[in-house]
Amino acid sequence: MYPIKFENLYYDKVWGGRDLNKFRRNLPEGNIGESWDIACHENGTGIVENGKFKGMNFKELIESYKEDIFGKAIKNNEFPLLVKLINSNENLSVQVHPNDDYARRVENSFGKTEAWYVVDTKEGAELIVGTNGCTKEQFEEAIKNNTVEHCLNRVKVKKGDAFLINSGLVHAICSGLVIAEIQQNSDITYRVYDYGRPREIHVEKSLEIIDFDLKPERLIEEYKSFDGYKYTNLCVSDYFKIDKCSISSKFNTSSDKDKFSIITCVDGSGLINYKGGTEIVNKGDSILIPAQLGNYEVKGDLEILISKPVMCIE
Repeated sequence: MYPIKFENLYYDKVWGGRDLNKFRRNLPEGNIGESWDIACHENGTGIVENGKFKGMNFKELIESYKEDIFGKAIKNNEFPLLVKLINSNENLSVQVHPNDDYARRVENSFGKTEAWYVVDTKEGAELIVGTNGCTKEQFEEAIKNNTVEHCLNRVKVKKGDAFLINSGLVHAICSGLVIAEIQQNSDITYRVYDYGRPREIHVEKSLEIIDFDLKPERLIEEYKSFDGYKYTNLCVSDYFKIDKCSISSKFNTSSDKDKFSIITCVDGSGLINYKGGTEIVNKGDSILIPAQLGNYEVKGDLEILISKPVMCIE
């Protein structure tokens, strides 16, 4: 086993931009809003870019090497997570995602809880996380009167800020940001408000699933320092766990035999050294660490997120 890289799956979006060009050399033309980097979904399935599995798609990996690569974290051949980069040149729609129960019942899909990590930001950039304390009735009236923006909780953000966005929380990524997003493997979005763009709005479904009692969850870094790196537990949700490691020289660790993990480099560059060789990791890269990789070392001057599934899919 070895650290597995996938080809980037790029998506042109009306709100997208070109900021991924700052650390990517393979960006296609257009307003690129999303890069799906660890993905096994009907709307985008990754192809292995490196090593002996090069050219295999994600589904083939699951079918052929399920326990070696994914441990016990996969049931019914369903990959539980999706990792992407988002670049917002304009505001994304104000939206909400359903929980598992609603998504299964209405969409035959998983729900969508996600975490955001700010990789890059332009001055004054904001996120919308939750409402400003309004009731469902007030929010519904604001939709009718086109005054939704008055009901939203806006937060100015800087590089390194992070949030947990639970299903049911109204949210939006505003302009001028590059976000790393770790989420449930779902592509369901209900738009509440879209700044006058001629796209479908999902008011009825949105009002059914918005939880007006949910509060924003800013993720806090509480580092412990070690020789060559410092480490913090960043997030634990019902679906994934995210740690952050800031490496000044090297970080030695090992894979979890029961589950895969995903390394996402959010700054700097370095090497992943393992028994069989070395893989380069640069800002913006996400790399799948197989359950059976064993001991490995991340070396260089870089910051990484380490994501693992918490719940196995039933």
